[in-house]
Amino acid sequence: MDLFEKMTAKAKAHPQRIVLPEGTEPRTLTAADRIIAEGIAHVTLIGDPKDILAMASEMKLDHIKDAVIINPADESIIDRYAPLFYELRKSKGITMENARLTTHNPLYLGCLMIKSGDADGQVAGAMNTTGNVLRAAFQVLKTQPGIDIVSGAFLMLLPKGSQFGTDDILIFADCAVVPDPTAKELAQIAVSAAQTARDLAGIEPRVAILSFSTKGSAKHERVDKVIEATEIAKQMAPDLIIDGELQADAAIVPGVAHSKCPNSPLNGRANTLVFPSLEVGNIAYKLVQRLGGVQAVGPILQGLAAPVNDLSRGCFPEDIYKTIIMTCNQALGLKGL
Repeated sequence: MDLFEKMTAKAKAHPQRIVLPEGTEPRTLTAADRIIAEGIAHVTLIGDPKDILAMASEMKLDHIKDAVIINPADESIIDRYAPLFYELRKSKGITMENARLTTHNPLYLGCLMIKSGDADGQVAGAMNTTGNVLRAAFQVLKTQPGIDIVSGAFLMLLPKGSQFGTDDILIFADCAVVPDPTAKELAQIAVSAAQTARDLAGIEPRVAILSFSTKGSAKHERVDKVIEATEIAKQMAPDLIIDGELQADAAIVPGVAHSKCPNSPLNGRANTLVFPSLEVGNIAYKLVQRLGGVQAVGPILQGLAAPVNDLSRGCFPEDIYKTIIMTCNQALGLKGL
């Protein structure tokens, strides 16, 4: 059973309520129909019910009728959720009139449903920019306790029989969101990546915070940042197996680790790699993906109080389908399931 088969089985065993705010987007409807047909999640589509059902009929999607369809133009829906948004944002100067206008926005409405306990996660981005998807999530859901930032991780699915990672999986973070994290932010990225390793990959995280130095082999303020981040992460998660600063080979090759850092608790067997900056992480995952024939799954947004995941506007229905499955598993992880 491969990773997605495992995640799908877990999602089916505990179906979550997933909001798709781009309810009239054809690729989203195609993915939603498959999710419903396979019993993976309870789907809520946001959009005009007449438009959604007409599109589903035209596309011959037989299961969309079984989704919950929320009309963002329905004033009774706005009456229900706008007061919550007002309470969340009134300290920022928002008026009730503005709160009502914002609640009509499907991205915000979906997050408000999650905040109210009426849904468990959201997937969007086939039509909307990453900035818009994240802005709604930040303003409504905020971050998990002890975490101040949202970051992005990739599941790197290695060829079978690989000597690296765990079960042929490596977690890379942050490769998508935070350009130049502080030591505190880097520590939070490491702790969030460990949670992603558990919730999505189903592996016990062994976290390496990477640098161009291993245990003092080089001196630089960027090395100091990684050292400080490692200490903060250890304080945040005392039971986490984590080490830094480590060069990449010292993190994932036991022979190199034995030579460069013989006292490292990772022993050259890290499965969760945390990069010191976004440019390093982004370059690294793309090189590994292209040169190593590795499947890169993500970015997976981590650190939010409830799972919201962003899609590429060039995505395919299969991408949306898999992202929904990952979002279900994140929701289950936050519930301790």
